[in-house]
Amino acid sequence: MVLAIEDLSLEFEGLRALNGVSLEVPPGGLVALVGPNGAGKTSLLNCVSGFYAPTRGRITFGGSSILGLPPHRIAALGIARTFQFIELFRHMSVLDNVMLGRHRHMRGGSLAAALFWGRSRREEIRHRQRAEEVLEYLELERYRKELVASLPFGVQKLASLARALALEPGLILLDEPSTGMNRQEKEDLARFLLRLKHERGTAMLWVEHDMELVADLADAVTVVDFGQTIAAGPPADALRDPRVTEAYLGLARVRRRGSA
Repeated sequence: MVLAIEDLSLEFEGLRALNGVSLEVPPGGLVALVGPNGAGKTSLLNCVSGFYAPTRGRITFGGSSILGLPPHRIAALGIARTFQFIELFRHMSVLDNVMLGRHRHMRGGSLAAALFWGRSRREEIRHRQRAEEVLEYLELERYRKELVASLPFGVQKLASLARALALEPGLILLDEPSTGMNRQEKEDLARFLLRLKHERGTAMLWVEHDMELVADLADAVTVVDFGQTIAAGPPADALRDPRVTEAYLGLARVRRRGSA
């Protein structure tokens, strides 16, 4: 398995965000993690990324434990991440943001980089070429010199995916990548995720609220509610589980009562 999460629990001062969650992401697998708001989905991604320290459980990447490693070490191992609220440098260009994703592959020293000569110059040219290839892969070439802050939200989301892809990861953690996208942008996102899966064999753990996308694209689905797994399996089975329907409809009823 590329990623294996076993019996993962997370508590904050007595508040249990995760309670015994287990899931696996196989090589080339697109595994969706879904559930109502506040179910613990992003908390789980934060545990894998090293931002949170789990209370209990195991997380292994490529068969080796990554528990206790800081985020930069986990990224260096080949785990990339996109964020629900993008987290790009808004006053930098798309290309410069994507170049940041190449950081773990750069070997030149700081003095050579500052002088831009010799090995550092050759390395900069090589990594810039790889960044340009990522932009072309995600059809973002026309935005390469644009400041992130000037772009539509959906394009910013794709730029965030481009930065993650520039890392050349073995696993990408996707936190609600379709949020804020229009229909065409979602169709483009779906096409790119399938290309990553089939052409590059990239494993992905995908937090998503759009159930149509999940049903169409995911190989497997884990559904969590109040930090616990309530269903898991192929999309056709997991999403039709009565407990999943109850979790979503129960949330809808609460919202309707609150607005009454």
